[in-house]
Amino acid sequence: MGTAWPDMDAAALKTEAARAALAHVKQDMRLGIGTGSTAEAFVRLLAEKVADGLTIIGVPTSERTAALCLELGVPLATLEEEPRLDLTIDGADEVGPDLVLVKGGGGALLREKIVAAASRRMIVIADETKKVEMLGRFPLPVEINAFGKRATIEAIGNAAKRLGLEGPLSIRAADGKALVTDGGHHIVDASFGRIPDPRALSAALHAIPGVVEHGLFIDLADLAIFAGPSGITEIHSNG
Repeated sequence: MGTAWPDMDAAALKTEAARAALAHVKQDMRLGIGTGSTAEAFVRLLAEKVADGLTIIGVPTSERTAALCLELGVPLATLEEEPRLDLTIDGADEVGPDLVLVKGGGGALLREKIVAAASRRMIVIADETKKVEMLGRFPLPVEINAFGKRATIEAIGNAAKRLGLEGPLSIRAADGKALVTDGGHHIVDASFGRIPDPRALSAALHAIPGVVEHGLFIDLADLAIFAGPSGITEIHSNG
């Protein structure tokens, strides 16, 4: 467990999880860099190491992450330039059994999944509140094409009902209008409350033509690093 932090707030715990993940970053790595508050904590620590002489090439999962990396002096490449990555480090909205994740709260799930799939390993970093026995408390983001979105939302609802899932489906908004992702799509937040069979839901969503991608990350994470009041805990994938 190591050092205990009984008085740390969530932001500080995220930084400690990021610090533990940084130990896995080695010289000359091609590194996928995630999106969200925990990933941003990692970027700030990574930038300190780069300033001290660490040589890496980062591939960001969003324009927001790219801007922060450039601001802090972390060298970047695109996935076109570096299509095979050594490691991706990213946060998660929920981490369930078998390291199945819910991601996409930051709106970058499509690029996050593409980068993770291009990586030899993926490490997830989070405060320990993100570890759950069953996924679904956090709304599942589903990235959809803007064309025919009403029909796609109806299809998502019907697919969910066939799996015994119910809950509101809402288009994510920003500044009073539908959020547009870096890829030019919209996001539906599906508030099912519980997802007992993530694999079945993944297959059902992928079968809907208007669904571009969803926030269930299955068989992608190799290691989850959690920070909590008692210190750092790690969970490795069974694979």
